[in-house]
Amino acid sequence: MDERRGRIYDARMAEEPVAPSEEQVPAPDAGGPQRKPPAEAIAEARVRAPTRGNRKLESFLGAVNGDEQVRTWWYMAQVHAERLGMSDHSWVHMQIVLNIALRLLRLLVRAGVEPAMVADHGMRDRDAEVVVAGGALLHDVGMSIHRADHEAYSLFLANGALQRLLADIYREPERTVVASEILHTIIGHRRRGEPYTLEGGVVRVADALDMAQGRTRAPLDLGHEGIHSISAAAVDEVRIGQGDERPVKIEIQLNNSAGIFQVDDLLATKIRGTPLEGRVEVIAKVEGETEKRLLSGFRLS
Repeated sequence: MDERRGRIYDARMAEEPVAPSEEQVPAPDAGGPQRKPPAEAIAEARVRAPTRGNRKLESFLGAVNGDEQVRTWWYMAQVHAERLGMSDHSWVHMQIVLNIALRLLRLLVRAGVEPAMVADHGMRDRDAEVVVAGGALLHDVGMSIHRADHEAYSLFLANGALQRLLADIYREPERTVVASEILHTIIGHRRRGEPYTLEGGVVRVADALDMAQGRTRAPLDLGHEGIHSISAAAVDEVRIGQGDERPVKIEIQLNNSAGIFQVDDLLATKIRGTPLEGRVEVIAKVEGETEKRLLSGFRLS
């Protein structure tokens, strides 16, 4: 594994961010993932997150890390992403979304917002953490088959995997309840997914917040100059913390105003119509007096 990526994630996963300086969303190495043989690439795919003593979450993460098929799906998702010149969809993306999702959920719960696992099923906040972890880690496994409709493909792959991943954590009927709620978060992350639950909204927004240029630089470097690649490269840093007027504040540092497209068209779209709407404040700023040059020129062919 690239040493810089290792340092970033070891520091991030060691403990829950509490100081403002630790609210930065982690980003993969700007150089992008390195191609390795399948067995070697899969062996290094180990996700981490602060569990805060949640034994169910610890067991679930352990089950995922020990499941070679799930980790191979992550590998194949990245292969297809690279074939299409897309941003990172490797296990690194899954780990970032996992940590963002847990951060969002915990801030919302701290503010008194009840997740569906509590409000609808009489279970606990800790069960909600398992649900968002499942959605974060399995939402893109359908990319191992095809990009188009990958959210739907993720459903039938994840459904089979969840039976074994949850087997030692929940008995029936709770196991099916948790699995169903995880599947809901997965289908809810598509563009018009319309998740009904707080957990589904959290996974949807967490996926959109993996936007720092370490993830998104590759398409631009490969010459894919368009609004998606240009705006993605304009995002330097994302921070998530407790809001002043709302439970969650998301601060996005841009190096170019083109990044507003990422905020308005992509992130805002992911927030609208979910249980997170009205509970999240988003602030995007372009730092400095001059903007970074991202485009050398453009020709419409």
